[in-house]
Order: sequence, then C-alpha cells, then structure tokens
Amino acid sequence: MLNSLAPLRLWTTVGLLLGAFALLHTISHGEPVVPRQPLRTIPYSVGDWKGMEQPLPEEIVRAVGVSDYLNRVYLEPPEPPVQLYIGYYASQRTGDTMHSPKNCLPGAGWDPISSGYATIPLTNSRKIVVNDYVIQKDLNRQLVFYWYQGRGRVIASEYAGKFWMVADAISHNRTDGALVRLVTPMNDGETQARVRLITFAQFIFSDLEAIIPK
Repeated sequence: MLNSLAPLRLWTTVGLLLGAFALLHTISHGEPVVPRQPLRTIPYSVGDWKGMEQPLPEEIVRAVGVSDYLNRVYLEPPEPPVQLYIGYYASQRTGDTMHSPKNCLPGAGWDPISSGYATIPLTNSRKIVVNDYVIQKDLNRQLVFYWYQGRGRVIASEYAGKFWMVADAISHNRTDGALVRLVTPMNDGETQARVRLITFAQFIFSDLEAIIPK
C-alpha cells in the first residue's frame, strides 16, 4: 500500500512545484537587485592552490543564462587540479534557472558512475552536505561536488532547492542564488580525490559566503 502511494506523492509534489512556478511568472512586481561583489573577486590563492581563469565560450554563457560566472582551475603541483565553477543568477523568474550537473554532464559525454552525498566539516562545528557525483568519459574518471547556495542556505537536493526558491520568492521576493561545482580527476584514487575536494571546499567556503548574497 505504501509503495502504491509513492508515485502519487511524487506527482503531487511535481504538480505543486509547477503550479508555484506558474504563480511566480504571473507576479508582476519586480525583484530587488541584491548588492554583491563580482565572482571574479574570489581569491586566486586558496590554501596552496593557485587559480587560473578558463573563460567559457559565449554561446555556453548565453545558454545557461547566468548573471555572473566564474570558471577556474586551481593547481597545486604535483597534485591533480581542482576546477571551480560558480554560476550566479540574480533572478530565476524569467526562465533562467540553475541546471543540475546531473543533466548537463551526461550531455557533454560524461557517464554517471555513482551519486550520493558528502558532508564537509567547517569551522565552529558547522557542516554542509553536498552532492557527491562520480563521472567517467573513456578511461578518465572524475569526482564532482556540487551544491546550491544563496539566500542564507546551502542545499544539495534539487527538489529542496526549487522548494525554497518558490518559498523565498513568495515571502521575500527573491529568487537569486548560485550553483557551486568542484571537479577533480581521480588519477590518484577515489579517497584522495574526495579528501582534495573536501579540503578545497573548506578553504573556499568563507569566500563564497562573503560574495554570494545571504
């Protein structure tokens, strides 16, 4: 009986979200522009890593609809690199919304191997939960961490992210937010790759909090 109710609950949730999106698009009052610093002000030095810009082609920037973005590779030889991508959206009311890497990466030729969650300890006994995603193209395997950040929250779940976007639009007239994604090769093994991304995230998180509006 419980299993038979699961599809009903899923479609009920989907229906409510679609209805909420339709409501947002019919609301006429404008969304405030939240003051923030450009993403390029994130430091090039993160721990012992040194960042190098990797601008995206203009057609990709237009396709994802970001208001601002950052795409860098951070190097700490002889360790494998860490790629940092941040896509910031000042508003998600007009159809420009965050795209899940689980949808984008397979479209770029990467096959999903496994997915789950990783917990990243921060200072002052804080911690965040992020998506932990292993992908592969030919013999190249990579580890991906990603999460949604903004309006005072860090969220892993796509469904939770959509829910809070709608809730904040109704209660605070805001839909701004960012997708944060870290990627590293797994040449030195999955354990080392995971330690590398956790360590990098711990170093960069305070800068993200300072730049992505709460």
